Amino acid sequence: MPVFAGMYAQSANSGATQSLNLAMNDIIEIAIVNGNTLNMGFSSVNDYANGVVSAEQELVVKSNNRFNVRVKARTSRFSYSGASSDPKMSSSKLSVKVTANNTGGVISSGHTNYKSLSTGGQSMISNAAAGGNKTFKVQYKATPGYTYPAGVYTVDVVYTATQS
Repeated sequence: MPVFAGMYAQSANSGATQSLNLAMNDIIEIAIVNGNTLNMGFSSVNDYANGVVSAEQELVVKSNNRFNVRVKARTSRFSYSGASSDPKMSSSKLSVKVTANNTGGVISSGHTNYKSLSTGGQSMISNAAAGGNKTFKVQYKATPGYTYPAGVYTVDVVYTATQS
């Protein structure tokens, strides 16, 4: 009978290891919960004398890093649609303030009260915490006074969230 030298049986257990890498990028998103159009009406002498305040507008930021929020008017003047020639209303006739802050960040100086918009942009919230549902609310106040004719005045307000 032949002799088989050096033969071994394989173990009944076996294993394999695989390394898995998650290639994650920095992400950030800001959105206006209430929608992208807000209408503010002037219908009384009191509205023209004291200005009109909007309902609260909620914004949400999703970021995997700490972040800052800035606000600005896209243009230095409102666009105008109406029967008169263009009255050239400055975007500074619109002010904004933060009314609620659930971002974990700090409301920047001046934005706890109404602060006029400009095209240069202003810090609104700084050093906010990372997370998937960081919200804050703002209100607008429009104070054009009596010097502008009837019509529809439009300006885009731009919010920018950047990671810090």
